[in-house]
Amino acid sequence: MCEKMNNVNSWLSTVYGDQPVPHFEVNTRTVDILYQLAQSSEARCSDTALLTEDLRQKASEYQCEGAHYRDVLLQGVGLSCASLSKPADDYLSALVDTAMVLGVRDTSLGSFMPAVNNLTNTLLEEEKSNRRLERELRALRSRLGATLVMRSNLQEDINKTVKSQSVESAKAEERMLNMDFVTAKAKELSTRRERADAQLVSRNMDKSITHPAIVQLSEEVTTLKQEIIPMKKKLEPYMDLSPNPSLARVKIEEAKRELVSIFVVYSLTDEMWLLNCLFECFLNYRPPFVLNLR
Repeated sequence: MCEKMNNVNSWLSTVYGDQPVPHFEVNTRTVDILYQLAQSSEARCSDTALLTEDLRQKASEYQCEGAHYRDVLLQGVGLSCASLSKPADDYLSALVDTAMVLGVRDTSLGSFMPAVNNLTNTLLEEEKSNRRLERELRALRSRLGATLVMRSNLQEDINKTVKSQSVESAKAEERMLNMDFVTAKAKELSTRRERADAQLVSRNMDKSITHPAIVQLSEEVTTLKQEIIPMKKKLEPYMDLSPNPSLARVKIEEAKRELVSIFVVYSLTDEMWLLNCLFECFLNYRPPFVLNLR
């Protein structure tokens, strides 16, 4: 721990120089972090120093090589920078700039050709990549157009859905209000019916005069009428025969009693007037042979 702290303090002193070191909390975690930073910084500084030294060595080598070439040109060819014409100086400068751009070691044709070929291959690869990117761009544009159309359609569907939902919501609210009204009305009618039933029970009302009983009696009368029709058709052939006076009197009395019983049973129905009329007709009816006997 003490060794790490000493390394950290020396590193911070080196980094800040004459400036005061900022105050920080001294604990195991901060010391470990600063110690790692110090090691990384020292390693990078060492690498930078080595790279700088290598560049300095190469620069000195290039300077020596340049001086050698200059001496060769001066002694062998008799050329110097001052003796060159303006176009030759421009050509030489362009050749040097081209060599630096291409990254070649020297300006020989054997160095330029591979560099140019590499640049040509790179250019072809870039053009190929550009064509591929253009195809992808066209595909993306078409997809984007289709997506925009789909988005527009979806937006229209959403707007229609929102409108329909608002309409349905209004209808649902109206139905709820109607349901509340119907529920309240049903409760009111149920209360009124219970009160009416209680009043009828308190007044000892006969259930035979209630609406369901009257409807049932009416249905029974209708059924009996339908049953009488075929019986009348069976009796039609015998209506012209001369009846036995004594038997006719007996039948008439039985019919009267039956009509009286029917009248008593159905006297409270809606067919009371019809039965009353039939009853009066049968009571007042006297066949011709009875009148003749009398």
